[in-house]
Amino acid sequence: MHWTHTPLQADEVEALRKSAGVSRVLAELLLRAGQRDAVGAAAFLEPTLASIHDPFLLRNLEAGATRLRTAIAHQESVVVLGDYDVDGVSSTALLVMVLRRFGLKPRFVVPRRSADGYGLSRSAIDRALEGGRPDLFVALDCGTNSIEEVAYLRAQGIDVLVVDHHRSREQVLTEGILINPHVEPDESNADAPWRNLCTVGLVFKLCHGLLKQLRFENNPIAFAIKLRDYLDLVALGTVADLVPLQGENRIFARHGVRILQTTKRPGLRALMAVAGVRPENGLTPTDISFRLGPRINASGRLADAALSVELLISDDEQFCENTAEQLDTFNRERQDIERGITEEAERLVETEFLALPGIVLFHEDWHPGVVGIVAGRVSRKYNRPCVVLGNDGDMAKGSGRSVDGVNLVEVLGTCCGELTSWGGHPMAVGISLPKVNLTSFRVAFAEAVRAHAGSDIAEAQLALSAWLTPEQINEHLMDELDLLHPFGQANPEPIFGVRGVVLRTRPEIFKEHHFRFHFEDGRGRRMHGVAWKMAHRMPPLGVPLDFAVDLKWNHFNHRKLLQLGLNDWRQSV
Repeated sequence: MHWTHTPLQADEVEALRKSAGVSRVLAELLLRAGQRDAVGAAAFLEPTLASIHDPFLLRNLEAGATRLRTAIAHQESVVVLGDYDVDGVSSTALLVMVLRRFGLKPRFVVPRRSADGYGLSRSAIDRALEGGRPDLFVALDCGTNSIEEVAYLRAQGIDVLVVDHHRSREQVLTEGILINPHVEPDESNADAPWRNLCTVGLVFKLCHGLLKQLRFENNPIAFAIKLRDYLDLVALGTVADLVPLQGENRIFARHGVRILQTTKRPGLRALMAVAGVRPENGLTPTDISFRLGPRINASGRLADAALSVELLISDDEQFCENTAEQLDTFNRERQDIERGITEEAERLVETEFLALPGIVLFHEDWHPGVVGIVAGRVSRKYNRPCVVLGNDGDMAKGSGRSVDGVNLVEVLGTCCGELTSWGGHPMAVGISLPKVNLTSFRVAFAEAVRAHAGSDIAEAQLALSAWLTPEQINEHLMDELDLLHPFGQANPEPIFGVRGVVLRTRPEIFKEHHFRFHFEDGRGRRMHGVAWKMAHRMPPLGVPLDFAVDLKWNHFNHRKLLQLGLNDWRQSV
């Protein structure tokens, strides 16, 4: 792994340090986050809900809110179909709960991955209509590219509202109402704070617009609803969907994570309990990404994601406890399947595809529901975009994950001739194609990645945010880092370089793959750290080393200990 560190202008760092009243280290981190002055720094460090923009600035949102207002006024029948990932599930839960407050009884449907495929498919629609023809059909986190499916609904006299953040491939949806910040007649809102909202963020703004309209009419229920109370759901979907934590996403995530820590939803409390999340010790995006999100996703990968929606909207504590346990069981099963597929996938890469800049893997026995996770693991390990596909009859179906600097939407846009369907985000996509096209698509994908990247993918980069001395790692620095939370896309957790570390005691290996270590700084203070999945690469004793570390609080036995997380090490030059 190649370490990089781009020095900043010393006078610029010093100017921000003085004007913002922060340490030199925090000033450097703020500059790397794009904050150049004290005003921007203050807004970034303390994002406020008052800074959320007027929802009606978002194209078609007023029309969408008006259509919902009409449904409420006439107590119409509504069907909500949301995607089976965390964003879709949290979006569905949010909208269903808000509409219920106004007396509506919306039915909700979540596509079944194996039976319905991705998004707004005909089979998912037909299943949704089994309960009767609604007046309004709302599609969440899907539908932007579902031209024929929306026309099918409209032909039956059903109004359609689509709220989505996936990019349009070719045609723009013209029937129904489409709320999607990426589908614009021009790029006038390219820098809008809502540009990179995921679907649950858009649904939050839609509900905001609806409440504004109803409050203008003096609707008492609209005044009683506090949208802030739903930000736990917004944070859940926002963090899990890996959207950039800038603009309004940062506001939603920052406040939503805080609300999630004390959530009153029995489903979320039960989910945190089975996931081993202790909110009283503080909640981080890592808890969402690696503990809560996978359990919500597990039902959609192996069973029916409607179960996760039921968990989020239920007030029945016993049901929530039982359902959370069920999701935890699904997740453990998913992990077992995933481990086996990952091992097979890595063997394929090593033996057949290591020279390719973009990798496409397929096996008849792989479960399509977990291949996205495997694609992420393979792409990170080999530092190149990877598509992993499983068996679906005559079709191959799966997901792709990318690396920094390679936009998968753009890549697939140039090599999608072999695909039946595809869509997603720059870093994550879902695709399907006939098996007979696998070889030609593998060639086309590798060529498209090479063309997009300009050359073969280089060695993995480890970007250091700043160099520190061990003496600079203290509680004051941790307090300042807390102001930068939540970390995620476009606001990565800082990685610090620490020079001249000397280990005097052999690190302790635990659970076979990890090790703990400690060393003393120049003042004799003991520093503690942990290295995950690095037991195969133990640092030597008694020689100066450079460490690349992240910094966290470790809560154990009612104690709070500053802990270094070792990302990489090298011998000091």
